[in-house]
This record gives sequence, C-alpha cells and structure tokens, in this order.
Amino acid sequence: MTSILFEPLQLNETLTLNNRILMAPLTRCMADDELVPTDTMAAYYARRADSGLIISEATIIRPDAQGYPNTPGLFTQAQIDGWKKVTTAVHNAGGKIFAQLWHVGRVAHPYFFGEGNVLAPSAIGIEGTVPRMRDLSYQTPKAASTEEIKQLVADYAQAAKNAIEAGFDGVEIHGANGYLIDQFLHYAANQRQDEYGETPENMSRFALEVVDAVVAAVGNERVGLRLSPGAYFNMEPDSRDTQVFDYLLAQLNSRTLAFVHVGIFDDSMEFEHLGGRVSDYMRKHYKGTLVGVGGFTPDTAQRALSEERFDLVAIGRPFIANPDYVIRVKNQQDLEPYSEQMLAELV
Repeated sequence: MTSILFEPLQLNETLTLNNRILMAPLTRCMADDELVPTDTMAAYYARRADSGLIISEATIIRPDAQGYPNTPGLFTQAQIDGWKKVTTAVHNAGGKIFAQLWHVGRVAHPYFFGEGNVLAPSAIGIEGTVPRMRDLSYQTPKAASTEEIKQLVADYAQAAKNAIEAGFDGVEIHGANGYLIDQFLHYAANQRQDEYGETPENMSRFALEVVDAVVAAVGNERVGLRLSPGAYFNMEPDSRDTQVFDYLLAQLNSRTLAFVHVGIFDDSMEFEHLGGRVSDYMRKHYKGTLVGVGGFTPDTAQRALSEERFDLVAIGRPFIANPDYVIRVKNQQDLEPYSEQMLAELV
C-alpha cells in the first residue's frame, strides 16, 4: 500500500533522495540564547535522517528577521558552526538536509534584535502578541525602502552561502505562511505603489529577486521555495492574489529549482479563487518538482503520490511524535499520536 513512498527520486544531477518522504520544517524554538543550534538539536535531526530529505526548522537570515524566541540563525560564525554539528550528524546517519531561510517581516519584534525598525512591504500591522511571549504586542512595521529591499535580497543570498558552509545540501527559501516574502505576494499586506506593488509583476518582484540571488549564490540545484497561494496565516484573503501567483509560478517555470513546496497546514482546505485545493492549483501552474504537505497519513500520501498530485510529500507533526517515522511506516507499525506536550521535549 505504501510502496511509492519508498521509491527514490532524482531531484537533479547532484541530488537523489532515498524516498519521497520529507521531514517538514518544524519551528521548535530550541536554539540557545545566541540562536546557535545545540548538540541536542543535532541528535534530534540525526534521529530523523531516514527521511528522503529534512527541511530544517525556519532559520533567520539576520537579527531583525526574528519573531519567535530561540529560533536558530545563519548569520554569525557561531551559528554556522552550530549547524555544522547538525549537518554532520545527519550525514553520518545517511540523511540529507536543506536549511529553510526565514525572515518574518511584520511579525518580527524589536525585543529580539534591539533598536531598529520592523520591516514589511507596507506599514500595515497585525493584531495579537508574539507566540510564547504574550506580553509583547505586534508593532506597526515600516515599509521597507528600495535600498532596504536590496539589502534583504543580499542577506538571503549570504545566508544561503552560510548554509552551504555549514554543510547543508541546499536551502529552501521560506516564501510562505504570512512571513516577509509572502507579505509581498498578497494585497492585504502589500499596498506599495512602486516597482514592488500594485501589479502581479511588481508584487512578485521581491520573491523572484531573492530566488535569483540565492540561485546565483549556491546553484539552482540546491534551491527550493515554499509558497502559500491560499493559506492565509496573519493575512486577510483577497481573490486578486490568484493573479499574483499565476504570474509568479509562470516565472518559476523558466527557472530550474530543486522543488517548490506547498505551504499549507491542511491540504483538504479549498479556496474558491484557486479552484479548490492549493496543491492542485500549484500542480496545474507549476511544471517542476512539487512537494505536498498538510495533514497526510501514510495512506493518503500514497494515494496522492500515485495520482501524481505532487512528487514528494512533507510530514510534520508525526515526525515530532515518531523520530523513526519512515521505518514505522515501511514496516506498517502503529504510529505514536502527536500531542502538544511533545513540543516541550526535543527527542
């Protein structure tokens, strides 16, 4: 019933995955106070190296990218050296791992980085407080200037170089789930009137500039991208967004990336302006390797892969509960159910 899950897949000439199961990026807030990965994190990832590819927890590209406590970084030598321990442990266990590069945009908070502005496409804030730090309310961001945008693009590229120095097999650009790149792609967050706003071409510009800069830095075969055409996290829906993603995905078809990754928490959700599920919309518009995600069981993942709805499937919370997820599924063993209590432990 689950044989296709364990078929290898050649992403490109330099990278072949042992199976079609990816470990999805899972923010755990377990780095030290300098945002350096720990020995415990190295052991955590190594125990999950049976997956075809691990996508690391979201990792910030520079200090003002931070919006959650103790999320790891990739902008200091100590952080790079900490990640080296992780990648070495994963490789020694026979696995492969990409770093997910992250800037949270308007979800950032100066509590984490000291003086300076919270940057976003437009000066449009969101309601609420920082997760795990309920006394910190979100602030109204500053609309990033053209010069600040150019620096952000350069910092994504540098973080990608740092990831390769740290031993990662590649990087996934986090362009989904309501964070900085995604904010440029949605009308609710992007009300600019310059070359980065108003039209699908302009609103896609920042995402494509980041992709092109990261590809130039580390090579297209080492670069993936996560996108959320219809997953409105910290974002109000707008049917005009479809035109932005139509354009963006068409542009990505002219670039040869390792993969594009659906960014949604529940793949069964349907969006009228996308004509149904996000993954089906992306499969229709994107011609390269597609990674599905969003609440799949082994059986539903097998079915979706068999129907060619996508090429790889990313598994999230079950990997927290089952470090040996791949072996359990392969041997048709019962899986431990996930519970929120597990977030307090790194096993």
